[in-house]
Amino acid sequence: MFTTLYKKCLKLAGHKSSKYYLALVSFIESSFFPIPPDVMMIPMIIAKKNDYLKIFLITTIFSVMGGIFGYFIGALFFDIGTQIMNFYGYEEKLIYVKNNLIESEGFYAWLGILFLAGFTPLPFKVFTITSGLIGFNIFLFILISLISRGLRFFIVSYLSYKFGNMFNKFMEENGSKWFTIVGLLIFLLGIIIYLILKFYA
Repeated sequence: MFTTLYKKCLKLAGHKSSKYYLALVSFIESSFFPIPPDVMMIPMIIAKKNDYLKIFLITTIFSVMGGIFGYFIGALFFDIGTQIMNFYGYEEKLIYVKNNLIESEGFYAWLGILFLAGFTPLPFKVFTITSGLIGFNIFLFILISLISRGLRFFIVSYLSYKFGNMFNKFMEENGSKWFTIVGLLIFLLGIIIYLILKFYA
């Protein structure tokens, strides 16, 4: 199933209405769809390099909007939200989050996890729905989603614009590892800055 959806997304990247399909895929990927919009972004930018900023903005805006939709699935439609969580095999982790990551330090832990989910290959839709299920602050949710999704998609857009097929090949072979490492480094840098500011406050 995933292979079929992946190929369909690649095909849509070459469609004359590819930007509309990119917006749709970006939206639904943040709430339930399994294929990330990067699959469409890279070939679209390689084909039309001057549109890389437009493609970046479309992907980011609709991904965050889809994340908000996922949030409300979790907040208002518990059964649907838990079914999606079960599909991705995260039901036990949801129970852990509800029991352990809502108070004080757990709140900050969830901020970090949400950022990593938005930036790395972790299934972002799982974390958007969970944020709604646990009643996480929606304004912080939107802010972190904008930062993490925007940062990820800008990097993909810019490097696709700059290096074309070379970057595409690199992403196919090492994309998941690369985003995970970079995401963790940014997260660690954020922790260090937070500790420094707290120390001097």
